[in-house]
Amino acid sequence: MTKYKIHPLLEKRWSPRAFSPEPIAEEDVNEIFTAASWAASAMNEQPWQYVYAMRGTPGFDALWDCLATGNKPWTKHAAVLFVAIKVDTFSDTGKPNKWAMHDVGMANAQLLLQATSKDIYGHLMAGFGSDQVKELLQLDDNLTPVCMGALGYLGEADELDEPYRSREKAPRTRKDLDEFVRKI
Repeated sequence: MTKYKIHPLLEKRWSPRAFSPEPIAEEDVNEIFTAASWAASAMNEQPWQYVYAMRGTPGFDALWDCLATGNKPWTKHAAVLFVAIKVDTFSDTGKPNKWAMHDVGMANAQLLLQATSKDIYGHLMAGFGSDQVKELLQLDDNLTPVCMGALGYLGEADELDEPYRSREKAPRTRKDLDEFVRKI
């Protein structure tokens, strides 16, 4: 699938919209978030927090209500919804942590790879109401929602409505290296 060999786990990871109704065991959820905790971060600050809820709970419904309209049809079948939150300042100085967004991205990448290693898939979303999440979770001014995510086992693409079915079945593509890597 790739021109150059990469680890099979990286090749396997993708962001599906079709999730099965199978729940995820709490132990697996804890392993997934533990992987996030081991991500690299500036000065080992670990400037992230996660809030999650399992499908069928009031928490899931409350998080689902924060999603943009375009994400609601397919996320209702996910086993878990979560919010990734950035801590904006360093804990020891209170100064702005300009690397925090990068570090949350690192944690999210490890979260997704750990999930993929267990045949659990994740789909991160920018389409959500940040202010709605802040209010729901009563986040202070030092905490910023970065993205929401859905986790679950793969479902059947044919069970999705359009346009999600077509997107799910479309071939995965990536930019060629020469479009984003240069040697000097």
